[in-house]
Amino acid sequence: MKQQNAIGQFVCQVFVCPPEVGEQLLAHAQLRSYSTEVAIVRQGERIRQCYLLVAGRARAFLYTSAGQIVLLHEYRRGDIFGALGDPEAEAQDTDVIAQETVEALILQASQLALLAERHGCIGLALSRLLILRLRKATERIFERSGLSSVGRIHAELLRQAQLRPDFVISPLPVLADLALVVATTRETASRAVGALERRGIIRRDGNSLVIVAPHRLEEMIL
Repeated sequence: MKQQNAIGQFVCQVFVCPPEVGEQLLAHAQLRSYSTEVAIVRQGERIRQCYLLVAGRARAFLYTSAGQIVLLHEYRRGDIFGALGDPEAEAQDTDVIAQETVEALILQASQLALLAERHGCIGLALSRLLILRLRKATERIFERSGLSSVGRIHAELLRQAQLRPDFVISPLPVLADLALVVATTRETASRAVGALERRGIIRRDGNSLVIVAPHRLEEMIL
């Protein structure tokens, strides 16, 4: 019962809607868990569902014809992905893989579209979520075209550190993972992080990475 109430409150926060609207949405949703590294949706799969992340983190990967892996999006608590309103099954252009244990509310896209028509708060919330995703995608495109690979590493470290007021990234970033996020090699990521440590801009602290001088790091994003 406590979990149900907590999820209900969470849904109301995401969609900025009154409890009675949140209850309608929950009545058509199914809560499902996914283990780490499990595919939530597959590239090319045709689905009619959308997914609202309640807990955990997932990433959307695109595989090119040459076999290259491209990271397109990272989804966290409160993000939505999948089919969004099309009555026909949509072919997914990415794999969405759980990066840690994920809990997601699954809704039929047609049902979500119907609720959005009935309740303006849901439609507005969906618009805000999609605009935020577009803004993040635009930032990624700019960084990949306008910054050097080292500059992209600096930008990503600063972005992760800014999620907390103390500028601490925890757990310690995995270099291969950091390289994937910014579309560069692990060797480049290793050299960039090592150079920042030697200059005293970042510091390892147990299983965390502390950004000692965030303003200096920001100045190095070139």
